[in-house]
Amino acid sequence: MSRETRLLMICPTSDVTPEMLARTIHAMGEPVGLKETCYGCLVEGEADVVRRVTDKVRDMEPYAIFSKRRAYRMGDPVRCRAQHGTRPGYSQLEEEWSKLPFIRAGLIAAEKGEVPPERPKREKLPVLKFKEICEVKE
Repeated sequence: MSRETRLLMICPTSDVTPEMLARTIHAMGEPVGLKETCYGCLVEGEADVVRRVTDKVRDMEPYAIFSKRRAYRMGDPVRCRAQHGTRPGYSQLEEEWSKLPFIRAGLIAAEKGEVPPERPKREKLPVLKFKEICEVKE
């Protein structure tokens, strides 16, 4: 069996909190490691068990709990700040987290069968008009 560490992120517009997520996972009684974070939690264990846990918690609010694999195990000395590790990738994580409300809205709209409006076709800006815009007027 292979081990897996999975990052569970909660959409910032969700009513689910990291504490609620962690309590739900604890209540499952599955043999996984768990670490609550500011954006959700980390779950670590046998890949099939982690996947089962992930699927169950996503049922809490399907369009508000997202997951992805994490390359490093929990407590890895290279990444763990408690062991003076670095924190590369946190800015990327924060950026992804900020986009989750848009993804959530899109998933809900898709389930309702909504189709996004057609984008208006943009025409090229004529060169003379571009020059006129760029020239400084006194």
